[in-house]
Amino acid sequence: MKATIALTPGDGIGPEVVHEARLVLEAVAQKSGHEFRFTEHLLGGCAIDKYGTALPADTLAAARASDAVLLGAVGGPKWDDPQAPVRPEQGLLAIRKELGLYANLRPVRPYPSLARLSPLKPERVAGVDFLVIRELTGGLYFGTPKGRTMTPEGERAVDTLVYTEGEIRRIVLLAFQLAQQRRKLVTSVDKANVLESSRLWRKVAGEVGRQFPDVKLEHQLVDSCAMRLITHAPQFDVIVTENMFGDILTDEAAVLAGSLGLLPSASLGEGRRGLYEPIHGSAPDIAGRGIANPTGTILSAALLLRHSLGLESEARTVEGAVTAALEAGCHTADLGAAQPLTTVQMGAAIRARL
Repeated sequence: MKATIALTPGDGIGPEVVHEARLVLEAVAQKSGHEFRFTEHLLGGCAIDKYGTALPADTLAAARASDAVLLGAVGGPKWDDPQAPVRPEQGLLAIRKELGLYANLRPVRPYPSLARLSPLKPERVAGVDFLVIRELTGGLYFGTPKGRTMTPEGERAVDTLVYTEGEIRRIVLLAFQLAQQRRKLVTSVDKANVLESSRLWRKVAGEVGRQFPDVKLEHQLVDSCAMRLITHAPQFDVIVTENMFGDILTDEAAVLAGSLGLLPSASLGEGRRGLYEPIHGSAPDIAGRGIANPTGTILSAALLLRHSLGLESEARTVEGAVTAALEAGCHTADLGAAQPLTTVQMGAAIRARL
């Protein structure tokens, strides 16, 4: 097959890890007889420096013209001022919104050989294999009104949490469809005891659930879900939740895997085009040192193969190569190796096992 993949390496370690993921995709194409065309564009802090905006028009146009987007990371100390009118994160939020990418998929599956990295007891991590589906274009991050005003009592800040029935229905429907391919359990996470938006979420989730009699639906309050992720994580299969809850819970879930550097994500919309990125940040403290772990980005490339290009066999090949490399002791510094591999060496170790 022929496909165009837009690369947005971004800031910090982004260019280093995206380069390794590109080499993996090129190796897959060569081995399987596909033709992948890559284009590279600015997004985040680097785009602000050159164009004054975190999402330049040509980057968005290239993303729309591509079959998939592979992103590294955005942000860093240079652009950390929360008072700045233009910030790197605005580019990430904007490209998700502009491409209509409403569903963020974050699989969590710890590797047995790395169980020692988790601060949890081994029995808490054994058997963990779940998927978090986070609604990505609604909720507090996008609701209006939003802003700050001065009052006689001092400054006042407002953020608005808004969800429509349609936004909830489409993300929960996706959760049930994916659960049918897994262990047939959906955990819908909300705060229905307090929030009106969560009561609507729970109502719609129940309606969707009745369309899938072969899938069990359980409702879970977000605070108790946060506790269960640590105490009973193997009980989860598919978790579906709103934007901010999903943002927080998935970072918590990274503790189970032992390192943020291992976890991928996929942001999907109505069509096949998606945006793929590791869940870690730009790690400016190690940027340019060649020691970043490219595994999360390479696994994101595997999700790209699966969801946007429909290449399931190739996706499984990449995931198998990652597992084989890790189980063989190929570890970067974040995985506690006595003799850690560099970013380039880790990428080469994974490609050698394709």
